[in-house]
Amino acid sequence: MSVEATSRYVTRNADILQGEPIISGTRTSVRAIVESWRLGIRPEEIPMHLPHLTLAQVFDALSFYLDNQPEINDYIERNRIPEELVHPKVRQRDRRAFLKLPVAQRNALLSQQAAIVAEHFQPGAEGMEWTDEYVEGESMDDE
Repeated sequence: MSVEATSRYVTRNADILQGEPIISGTRTSVRAIVESWRLGIRPEEIPMHLPHLTLAQVFDALSFYLDNQPEINDYIERNRIPEELVHPKVRQRDRRAFLKLPVAQRNALLSQQAAIVAEHFQPGAEGMEWTDEYVEGESMDDE
């Protein structure tokens, strides 16, 4: 196991996310924190959504991102879920409308979304790998 500390709270571990920068002692990627921040979640609110993180870890991750934007943006792009698999109410451009939904409805939509997306990941030699297979007729709009 090769671990490389890149800042106070950010490390790389070849055994976790193929060496993508993560918060030390967790499997939470810097990418996940940056994507939350880009969705409009304030840094102070991120530990409420990821309670195993401290505010210092969040700010360190964002600082790491600002120093390494091309690399983290590449991880974000490589892990992007194809638009056609994302429910319209969950899409980033509709984020405000999504956040206005009751919590139970948001949780139900996210659970359904996760189930659809999970079908496209297959166990591989280094974890989960994306497949391009899309099952026709899968839609969360049928409810």
